[in-house]
Amino acid sequence: MDWIHKLLDDVLLWVESLGYFGIVIGLAIEVIPSEIVLAYGGYLVFQGKITFLGAVIFGTIGAVIQQWILYAIGRYAGRPFFDKYGKYIKLKQKHLDTSERWFKQYGAGIVFTARFVPVMRQAISIPAGIARMNFGLFTLLTLIASIPWSILFVYLGRTLGDQWENIDEKAAPYVQPAILIAIGLLVVYVLFKVLRKRGKTL
Repeated sequence: MDWIHKLLDDVLLWVESLGYFGIVIGLAIEVIPSEIVLAYGGYLVFQGKITFLGAVIFGTIGAVIQQWILYAIGRYAGRPFFDKYGKYIKLKQKHLDTSERWFKQYGAGIVFTARFVPVMRQAISIPAGIARMNFGLFTLLTLIASIPWSILFVYLGRTLGDQWENIDEKAAPYVQPAILIAIGLLVVYVLFKVLRKRGKTL
């Protein structure tokens, strides 16, 4: 496993050398999890090499670009591409099946709520692209959902300082409530859609 740690170190040093643009590229291609890139961005804030606002802004931009890429592949290459290569970007077929089902049942709004659910954060962009969802609306919903995620992990990385590598442990108390809130929003949204189809209101 030493080569994995070396790869992680090399990528993070590369991110540091590029500063803000390293954060953007690191998130856009996600060679390592986005949470780690954002937390490392927070660590760079702690060191005074970049600003907190800059890390959040460029972190958000990188997150949006990543979803643009998945959206574009879904739109122009379709599901067969992900069936074949999805495992290389940590997207299993069951995740793709679930995201497609959610999108078909609940429409474009699910792009926002799914952003707070692990794995589905990425997977939901694929059916959005396949369905040729309005790109402007897709970008807006993705942007709004990406901002709090970027703020949280940059903040935690800055707060942890030299201990930023413990991000998984320290983030859990914050991420778990966020997931529960997201699930609650998802339930409300689904209920709204179901009642709307039946001609009722909340």
